[in-house]
Amino acid sequence: MRIAIVTGASSGLGREYAKLLDKEGMDEIWLIARRENRLLELAGEIAAKTRIFPLDLISESTTRQIAEILKQEQPSVRFLIHAAGFGKIGSEEDITEVDIARMIDLNCRAAVLMTHLAIPYMGEKSHILQICSCSAFQPIPYLNVYAATKSFLLHYSRALAVELSPKGIAVSAVCPYWIKDTEFIPIAQNTKNSTYIKGFPFAGTQAAIAAKSFASAKKGKTVITPDAISTLHRFITSILPHQWLMAASKWFHGHGGK
Repeated sequence: MRIAIVTGASSGLGREYAKLLDKEGMDEIWLIARRENRLLELAGEIAAKTRIFPLDLISESTTRQIAEILKQEQPSVRFLIHAAGFGKIGSEEDITEVDIARMIDLNCRAAVLMTHLAIPYMGEKSHILQICSCSAFQPIPYLNVYAATKSFLLHYSRALAVELSPKGIAVSAVCPYWIKDTEFIPIAQNTKNSTYIKGFPFAGTQAAIAAKSFASAKKGKTVITPDAISTLHRFITSILPHQWLMAASKWFHGHGGK
């Protein structure tokens, strides 16, 4: 049985990737997210057979449950897309311990554990997509924990791509700029003070980002910048000192002297 697994499938990029996978001839698409009603709604829009898992990925019981099902059914995992993610905007004092822990657990720990579980069931022409961010290319003040978690995920993905290449398994780190029509920005802004990052000019759309990155991943590209801003960001961060870029970021958002 050929399956695809999508985390964060209830909204945003995860939902878009699930729709794209509907055209890939999977025997079953597994949809993982916390909100069961959203998963049921998405399942109704997909022609392929789906299985929903209304689970929280930061819970240890979730990975145990997925591991047990994989062991029992021994499917061929053709796609694993980890689109679950969480971020908060604000200074160190503005973000709660609960939110800090959730960013680390969901963006790093859950991504690695889900990948570790799926790899034994993957083979030639299988694909792993880790949804990172162009914030992974440099430290970003007032987005510091989120950017650091995405940097971890980017480096993990690049190294894993080399390790799995002999098996024919492709690993892609998708690193988009801001996306304006997902729930991410409103949730990220919901802190004591999110004015440190005031605007999101040139933000992309989830459908365009998902379509372009999915096509690039199927071609085996390892680091994917699916929009003009993320591509430019990757280039600039490769040639300029990060200290300069952090200072420029503070100046751009009106905090140059703070």
